[in-house]
Amino acid sequence: MPEPLDRRYDIADVSHIDVKALETIPYEYSGKDIIINIDTDEFTAVCPFSGLPDFATVKIDYTPNKLLIELRSLKYYLLSYRNVGIYQEHLVNRVLEDLVKCCKPKWMKVVADYKIRGGVRSVASREYNDRSTKK
Repeated sequence: MPEPLDRRYDIADVSHIDVKALETIPYEYSGKDIIINIDTDEFTAVCPFSGLPDFATVKIDYTPNKLLIELRSLKYYLLSYRNVGIYQEHLVNRVLEDLVKCCKPKWMKVVADYKIRGGVRSVASREYNDRSTKK
């Protein structure tokens, strides 16, 4: 009987997430609330346990204050997760925290809707509201 394969692929740690890629542009209508919806179904990261790829649709909705997220820079930022080992539940926290720090929105929500793997679908989300941080 053949020996079972102990197979694991290279996994980058979270230090490979390129937060410096994020850029902003001025929101010229500050004071006029809008909701911006951004999504991509091309997000990939890897499972930190197995190294196998995880595929997700990432949705970012936000109401800007004075800054908009520059979309090209957001693409580079999200692409930097490609080989990073990160649990699905941790991804939404990390993305939300990085984006809030970048553009200081009035409100933001990040949703990661992962593709079905092994018959299980996972959706994680987190929301930020600038009023919730003020005392």
